[in-house]
Amino acid sequence: MMKLTKLLAATAICALGAGMAYAEGAKIFVIGGKPDDPFWGIVKRGAEDAGKLAEAQGGSVTWLGPQNYDNLGVDAAELIRQAIDQGATGIVGPNWVPEAMDPAFKAVVDAGIPLVIYNAGGIEAADRLGAMNYVGAVDYKAGVAGGEYLGKAGGKSGVCINSLPGAANIEDYCRGFGDGITAAGGKVDVLPLPATAQGNVTAVAQAIKAYLLEHPEIDSVFTTANLDAVGAVQGIAQAGMEGKVKLCGVNFDAAILDQIDKGTQACAIDQQGYQQGFYAVSILNGYVNYGLTIPTREILTGPGIVDAVNIKATLAGAEQGTR
Repeated sequence: MMKLTKLLAATAICALGAGMAYAEGAKIFVIGGKPDDPFWGIVKRGAEDAGKLAEAQGGSVTWLGPQNYDNLGVDAAELIRQAIDQGATGIVGPNWVPEAMDPAFKAVVDAGIPLVIYNAGGIEAADRLGAMNYVGAVDYKAGVAGGEYLGKAGGKSGVCINSLPGAANIEDYCRGFGDGITAAGGKVDVLPLPATAQGNVTAVAQAIKAYLLEHPEIDSVFTTANLDAVGAVQGIAQAGMEGKVKLCGVNFDAAILDQIDKGTQACAIDQQGYQQGFYAVSILNGYVNYGLTIPTREILTGPGIVDAVNIKATLAGAEQGTR
């Protein structure tokens, strides 16, 4: 009954925005990652491709991202408020740090602006905030998939690299990884790194090398960001543990796919970032212009597994900039 009440409330609030921009097209703002983040570059590509239709109908899609992740929640909340101030008729955003971002998202809904949560937060965040839909993977399940994969491959002692401590989705990845490998009979630790380390291949490599030299029993490493996986491969090699330690990570790009192809990385967890950006923008564009809705409010884009079995097909998608 409570879920139905939340859904009806969200529908009523969002109905205020339906048709607001019909005459001029939808003015959609998308909150995403920083400019040089490979994963978010793919999400942005999806949003921009969906935006071509919005533009053809007289609308626009504007991407807003932080310059770094040092103060992620507060900075993202400010971007949400900027979107409101700039006259957004639809907003897409990830619920990375709920305590910092929820007030800004609630301001979106209070202003009668249709909202789609994507990438982080899940349907629970969409329900709590009065959003139309959630588009993305379930971060905890993505972590579980990685833990189960490495556990079935013989992993008994794992470590999750958390380079954004405090970010809800990263915490969920590590929690899921721990549960996945534990269910397979292993044990797990978490290595927290400062936020400045995420995307810094050298810093991640040095941290993982040092950790592995202090913990030679580790046979499984799980990363939560693209470039962290690149650093992990280097750190494992520098610690002299290549071939002993298996690596799996969330997301991928050309460099990570090359690592899987060469055998230095066992797997990557696919959450299809392109689809997240494309579907979220498409939903809002159709809603603002025509009142169209997607009754399946939780639209899952993952998790999937990319490994040696399907690496060639995935590489073909990467060449087109969509994987």
